[in-house]
Amino acid sequence: MKKRATILIALLVTLSMLVFAGCAKQEAPKDEVKKEEVKPVTNQDVILATTTSTQDSGLLDVLQPEFEKQTGYKLKIIAVGTGAALKMGEKGEADVLLVHAPKSEQPLVDSGVGINYSLVMHNDFIIVGPENDPAGIKDAQTTADAMKKIADKGTVFVSRGDDSGTHKKELDLWKEATIEPKGQKWYQEAGSGMGATLNIASEKQGYTLTDRATYLAQKDKVKLAILKQGDKSLLNIYHVMNVNPEKFDKVNAEGGKAFVDFMVSKETQEIIGKFGVDKYGEPLFFADAGK
Repeated sequence: MKKRATILIALLVTLSMLVFAGCAKQEAPKDEVKKEEVKPVTNQDVILATTTSTQDSGLLDVLQPEFEKQTGYKLKIIAVGTGAALKMGEKGEADVLLVHAPKSEQPLVDSGVGINYSLVMHNDFIIVGPENDPAGIKDAQTTADAMKKIADKGTVFVSRGDDSGTHKKELDLWKEATIEPKGQKWYQEAGSGMGATLNIASEKQGYTLTDRATYLAQKDKVKLAILKQGDKSLLNIYHVMNVNPEKFDKVNAEGGKAFVDFMVSKETQEIIGKFGVDKYGEPLFFADAGK
């Protein structure tokens, strides 16, 4: 009898374990469904290499939290100037680029490193300097003429000197004016971002080329006036592209593409178009996606 009782107890224990295991199996799909619904971001950080103007103007301060809120990614911004940003993309050291030097961007796109290349926005470059305008560039007919006047007068001109999009544009303007400024006493290279370059130009009471957005954002901190603007040669165009993951296996392909999509979306374009109006009475950038 004792042997039968022992066998019966063992059977009951085994049966209980089988019933419990069956229930557990039935519950498992619910957990799996929940995991599928959440879809967590596997690589959360997105590295953005960009020009300093998008940072100094305050635009990225507005766009970054919106991007992170909408996508769940964490945006890591490296504002180094367009030249350095393009080099980061070329080496696979960034996931996405926001830059403003179309002629320098094209080789990266042609090589297949930059993909999903998209127009985002534009504003313009301006030449600023002392309000008394010692070189008399206000009267210049063209931007090239204004550059010639600065060179002829030998008035201080502060260059960013950092291979940024602004620096590249400045060099194009000197070339158009048939002037080689490098090595001239009046030509000073700051080797810094736009905000710092404006401060140096203000301290030295010299001229400099700047994007309008950064100037307006820094206007109250510097003693510089807008002296030349409006030429077609001063157009400042921004593009976004993500770095091709087929070229670099460590690139966050989905995160980079998410930022490109975010920048050209209707909602973001509306934010860009309104940015600065409340504070400066005019937009700092003009939205261009889809044009």
